[in-house]
Amino acid sequence: MKALARITKVLGAKGLYITAAASLAVMAGAGIIAYNKAIGSVNESFELNIPESSLTQQAEAKQEDIKKPERDDDSSVLEITPDESSSEAEKAEANHDKVYNTQPNIMPVNGEIINPFSGGELVKSETLGVWKTHDGIDIKADKGTAVKSMNKGEVTKVWEDTLWGYCVTIDHGNGVIGHYYSLTSAVAVAEGDEVNSGDVIGYVGESAVVENTEGAHLHFGIKQNGEWIDPITYINPLGIK
Repeated sequence: MKALARITKVLGAKGLYITAAASLAVMAGAGIIAYNKAIGSVNESFELNIPESSLTQQAEAKQEDIKKPERDDDSSVLEITPDESSSEAEKAEANHDKVYNTQPNIMPVNGEIINPFSGGELVKSETLGVWKTHDGIDIKADKGTAVKSMNKGEVTKVWEDTLWGYCVTIDHGNGVIGHYYSLTSAVAVAEGDEVNSGDVIGYVGESAVVENTEGAHLHFGIKQNGEWIDPITYINPLGIK
């Protein structure tokens, strides 16, 4: 302190301020050094020395508490079951594997074919005077002649059409649908009936307005998997007479 007083006398008032500042700097430096030592001690005392394997075991132990969804060997296969609200078209498609036509195919009516199947080609309608396809065959017969089922099957629809008159459709299995048009009103079957080959389903009439110039006849068509086909070729594929 005596040394400090001597320096103060030499430097005067300004020297006093300089000396005080120097003293504060020395004290601050000592404080920083002491603070760093204290922090180092605290870090050493709180240092965690946990093996990595222990942390891994703890993580796995937590995962074991979580229930995982069970899975079998077939879980990768997506199974779709039919919907109960399927459309009528889908139901009809599902019925295509029915095997009804195990009985002999027969012509519904024996008579002259006055208009053959056009196979998609345009032909002139004598009644309408226009060119159109003829998607079935017209079989001439006396009015009231019995019309028979081509083969075993299920009657799917019975109705009166504004153009084709009294009509019946029969599901003959394997995607084959028989169309029997221009009947009389005395239809002999109802929707849902099961019929065999040769069973009477109705009678030849003149109810088809679009073909009324042809007189009494049966308009007979066949659809297979949704496409019109030639009934003659289907019933008698070998052309045996």
